[in-house]
Amino acid sequence: MLPDFRVRQRDYLLEISRAITQELDLQKLLKRILRISIEMLAGQAGLIALKDANSWHVTAAHGIPAAFLRHLEPMLAEGSVVELDLDELNRLLKELTYTTSQGLLTGTALPLTAHSQVIGVIFIFRSYTENFSSNDQQLLQSFADQAAIAVFNARLYSQVILEKQRLDALIDSAADGILILNADHSVERVNDAFERICGQTDEQVRGKKHDEVILWVRKPDGMTLEQAEASGWPLTTNAHLYVEGDLKRSEPPNVPVGITYAPLLSPAGRVRNIIVTVRDITNFRNADQMKATFISIVSHELKTPVALIKGYASTLRRDDARWDKHVIQDSLAVIEDEADRLTHMIEDLLDASRLQAGGLSLQPTDISMPVITQHMIDRFQSQTKKNKLVLDFPANFPVIVGDETRIEQVLSNLISNAIKYSPKGEIRISGDVRPERVIISVHDEGPGIDPQDMPHIFDRFYRSDTAVRKTKGAGLGLYLARAIVEAHGGRIWIDAQQGAGAHICFSLPR
Repeated sequence: MLPDFRVRQRDYLLEISRAITQELDLQKLLKRILRISIEMLAGQAGLIALKDANSWHVTAAHGIPAAFLRHLEPMLAEGSVVELDLDELNRLLKELTYTTSQGLLTGTALPLTAHSQVIGVIFIFRSYTENFSSNDQQLLQSFADQAAIAVFNARLYSQVILEKQRLDALIDSAADGILILNADHSVERVNDAFERICGQTDEQVRGKKHDEVILWVRKPDGMTLEQAEASGWPLTTNAHLYVEGDLKRSEPPNVPVGITYAPLLSPAGRVRNIIVTVRDITNFRNADQMKATFISIVSHELKTPVALIKGYASTLRRDDARWDKHVIQDSLAVIEDEADRLTHMIEDLLDASRLQAGGLSLQPTDISMPVITQHMIDRFQSQTKKNKLVLDFPANFPVIVGDETRIEQVLSNLISNAIKYSPKGEIRISGDVRPERVIISVHDEGPGIDPQDMPHIFDRFYRSDTAVRKTKGAGLGLYLARAIVEAHGGRIWIDAQQGAGAHICFSLPR
């Protein structure tokens, strides 16, 4: 039959072994080991200090005054303890214990070693002066070995938790939507971006099959995941799959997406998970559409004046015809008008490219808005008989600072649009004075602006269906007007008033 102290030693070691397997919270685990160690060795107090890089810190303590810990922590933080062997470490801690307890306590320390690396130290204090026996040392070493294993496992577990938290943060902060699929295509989790793109929450899609979540409006461009797997995908670890199409949302509108599938394979080559990255490609679609619109507009709008200029010039140069003075003048007037329109369009395109390259350059000077507005009215009134242009500015309208040529360009675009889209009636250009700004408004009596077009009316190359059918233009006038106004520190907007007519306003700082 085993001696009593051997039975107690066995029981305590078994309790520590159970603690190691049951508890992965490092702080709680070390306190439990320390309590058992103190009880087993009939001690009054103890501490466990762990090594972190080149410094030490007390991780668990029991029965030790706070003043003693405050005295001990700086010594451990110096890192010199790392260089000491066991005997020297014991000597230093014993001296400190003897000094602080005035000879009432003794103690011994042993390193916590795991995988041949010192990761900490355990120190037990007792109230009698006899040295620890070899059996005490052996028993404390057993506790130290157990504690070292516990520390190593708990730290490894903490590192795994930290890496999982980092991965979760990375997934949740990603701009692209991410789904993690199990091997059977059930959804394990999705991130916040996927919820925003597809309008479905993690709770709504978790556990569903992939083909219940990824619903295409029409046949996508490329093989779907199910089609690819039916053909043998994935054959290699890096066999990514890409497909584009319009994804059906739980609530309209649908969204164009590009989806990448990346397999995560086991050592045996079987699919464990599939990482699905969903990217909203609306902006790319818009860019492609804008490029196509630009090519279409430029090819059409430039082709028309060039064809007219060439046609009239070729007709006037014919040797077999004699043209009277009126025909020649009318033909030259058409050539001049079309050349002006061509020049204006080219200048707008150049201004648009300058904006794309970094903004417009301004040459500020003092501007009298009533004067330059009257000048624009005189210029456009001679070009139309169906509309009446009216100036409506209060007396003593303040002088502002801005680029006169660019402000005239804004007025020109707004007035020309009013003439284009109002078959007849009054076009009123008015001014209003506010404490820090002036507001200029152009109001016509035409059919007005369709509410569906209002959010896009200042976009580059945007033209409503009605405008495309009835008028010429490249869709750059209002885009440039907004850029010029904003470059002056103002803003431009549509005043959606009740009744007929379009009412566009812009503000400029005083």
